[in-house]
Order: sequence, then structure tokens, then C-alpha cells
Amino acid sequence: MARRDWMMLAALVGFVSVAMGAFAAHGVSDPAAKDLLKTGSLYGFVHGLATLACAVFLQLGAQRARFAPPLFLVGVLLFSGSLYALAFGAPRWVGAITPLGGLSFMAGWLTLAWAARQVPAQA
Repeated sequence: MARRDWMMLAALVGFVSVAMGAFAAHGVSDPAAKDLLKTGSLYGFVHGLATLACAVFLQLGAQRARFAPPLFLVGVLLFSGSLYALAFGAPRWVGAITPLGGLSFMAGWLTLAWAARQVPAQA
């Protein structure tokens, strides 16, 4: 996918994260659902921003950074998405998907660290 596609998806993740956070604050009375929505929103928002940061890495010459956005976005889908689903009443087994999203997040961060090695050092 092109860089602009990742950036667009990151912006949409930011939108959904804010919407879910607002819904947690104003539209849900169940404390457990509220907590799930807040956690999903936080992780989604952070990883949406991380996806945007990959564009900066690419601009600085770290071409390996192109591998991180899919990991971050799959992580959002699996981690945040499963938490959102649980908050809206999905069966408990959906919670088994959440750790896979966490692993995807971690792989994305390791990929970004690996990519950082390509950024030229300032003299």
C-alpha cells in the first residue's frame, strides 16, 4: 500500500478511537464496558499516531518503516476491535483475540526500532 493509504487509515483509526472514547465517557453506564472502550480507544489512538510516525521515518530514509503500519493497524483491528466487541456484548471467547493484537503491536514497535537504524545519524 502507498504511504498515503497508511496515513488515511491512521486518521480513521484516530477518528474511531475518539468516537469510542467519547462513547465510553457519555454513552455507556456499565463500568466493565466503559473500561473496555477506554482501553481499546487508548491503544487505537496511540497506534494510529505510531502509524503516522512511520511516514516520518520513511521521509528520513528508513525504508524498513513501511513494514510497521500493517502490524500496528492489524493490532488495532484485533486488540481494540475485540475490546470494542466485548463492550458491545460479544461472547467471551472474542477476548482470546485481544492478545494477538498485542503481539502485533509489539512486532510493529520492534520493526520501527529496526527501521530507525536506517535513519542517518546527525554529524
